[in-house]
Amino acid sequence: MIDLDDMGRIAQLVRSTARQELMSRFETVSADIKADGSLITAADTAMQQRLQDELGRQWPGIALLGEEMGTTEQELLLSSRGAGLWCLDPLDGTANFAAGIPFFAVSLALIADGAVTAGIVYDPVRDECFSALRGRGAWLDGQPLRAAARPEHLSEAMAMLDLKRLPDSLITAVARQSPYRSQRSFGSVALDWCWVARGRCQVYLHGGQRLWDYAAGQLVLSESGAVGGLLDDYRGDWVTTLSLSPRIGVAATHDGLLSQWRAWIAAAVGD
Repeated sequence: MIDLDDMGRIAQLVRSTARQELMSRFETVSADIKADGSLITAADTAMQQRLQDELGRQWPGIALLGEEMGTTEQELLLSSRGAGLWCLDPLDGTANFAAGIPFFAVSLALIADGAVTAGIVYDPVRDECFSALRGRGAWLDGQPLRAAARPEHLSEAMAMLDLKRLPDSLITAVARQSPYRSQRSFGSVALDWCWVARGRCQVYLHGGQRLWDYAAGQLVLSESGAVGGLLDDYRGDWVTTLSLSPRIGVAATHDGLLSQWRAWIAAAVGD
């Protein structure tokens, strides 16, 4: 459905639209509070509308599910069968954007036959474009992206954690004796997955992310050779069905590190 040539066209569309609709408003736009307590700005809605219009013009058979839609509409789109479904977070990291913090992204994924088949995550501040096609690989600005099999031990790793959404037992364990070298939290789920794929951090944990947050970034991570996925329970099995419900995200740059990381998480969660 989508090939490498298409990915180049989509990446250019996302790039140009983000420059016009996001960067032109960065550090000048005000934010409103949505019903769920999260923030929204004029940049979110303008970006979503522009991409929805242009993607609909170029690929008229593919509908779009955007973060800035009502839940009922999102559920209908996800459950419907068609030629495919775009899944868009027009501004992942709205709180950063509204505060003038230069860490946010556009996340666009294509869902077909119940799976994410293509993904693009664009960072307009660094002008970095991560992309992936299922079974074909991942790229950073058009160059192959391959995760590095390092470090060997969890104690040597840089961790990326969103503490806000973790259970108290995990937060306490992290505070008392974290198992890694250092930790960071940046505020954009889509970029989190991509930065692990790039090796900027080596282990990852986020306690509650939505489909539009992780769809593209998780594909970039898996196609890069890094490992991880989604959970409904910290000690449970990987979840592969797509849902609008929040999911736990866990990842590492290689299998050995992921095994150490998941064992530590399971022990910290306890019974």
